[in-house]
Amino acid sequence: MAICPVCNLKFGNNDFLALSEHFIGKAKDSDPLHVMWLNRNLTKTKADKKGLEPLFRNLYDLNGGGIKSWIINRFVSEYRGNNPHPFIIKMQDYNKYILQGYAVEHYFFLKQWVRSCSAIISKTDYNDVQTYEMENMVTEYFGNGKKPHIELLLDMAEGFGISRKKIMETKPLKNTENAINRWREIAQNNGWIEIMAAMHSLELIANSALRPYGARYDYFNLGAFDNNNVPETVKAFLMEGYHSDNAHSIEALNIIEKYSRDYNIENIQDAYLASTYVFYNYLEARIERGEMIENKQY
Repeated sequence: MAICPVCNLKFGNNDFLALSEHFIGKAKDSDPLHVMWLNRNLTKTKADKKGLEPLFRNLYDLNGGGIKSWIINRFVSEYRGNNPHPFIIKMQDYNKYILQGYAVEHYFFLKQWVRSCSAIISKTDYNDVQTYEMENMVTEYFGNGKKPHIELLLDMAEGFGISRKKIMETKPLKNTENAINRWREIAQNNGWIEIMAAMHSLELIANSALRPYGARYDYFNLGAFDNNNVPETVKAFLMEGYHSDNAHSIEALNIIEKYSRDYNIENIQDAYLASTYVFYNYLEARIERGEMIENKQY
């Protein structure tokens, strides 16, 4: 099926004309969310349905490659290309408030992350998929010979004076809450390969080996964080992902590519688009929380 990544409305398989009509109707109603998505992902030029339909068709076109390269190219273009996500820009310099906002909102992301991983395990009998996800969950919550990621995150927060008790009692910001709700829906209603594409594509945000795919920015500026003014807890958290996410994110995409011929590619693409839309907004919640902390509103 074709899906509206903004409002999650579903259309028939390859029905890009109906999808175009939907977006044009929203644009006529001056709906800012749909307009922003169009501007960011397809075109900033006003188009009718006949002009928009081929752009959507091209968006889904694998262009002779596989789903792995399609996901990487789409992700790099939206998050780390010529017009990167605002959070990526913020991470090119050390800003303690942005890191504090990151710590608070990301705690809720990680709690949903393990739920999504467990959903993948429950929906497949493939041993390599189950093993990958079990190792993922152990690394996030229990460690694998090292401190688990969630503890490194909470250590970073505590290094800034934000207690884990306060984080656990915090209500996530609206963009984070909306993202969690959509990821939960994807985990409940989709097959394992679609959930995997929806969630593990997000790990590309920290992959430092994406220059060949057109990435213009790294997740964070290593030089700006590798100095004595940056707390060791920040370095410990960021460097763990810096050293592990390259192989880890690509391994998931390799699994998806391996089995994709047995599944509906468009459904995998739909899950990816639905997930990355809310992920974009979730990253903005990290900035918003950081600004709240800076202005003593948290």
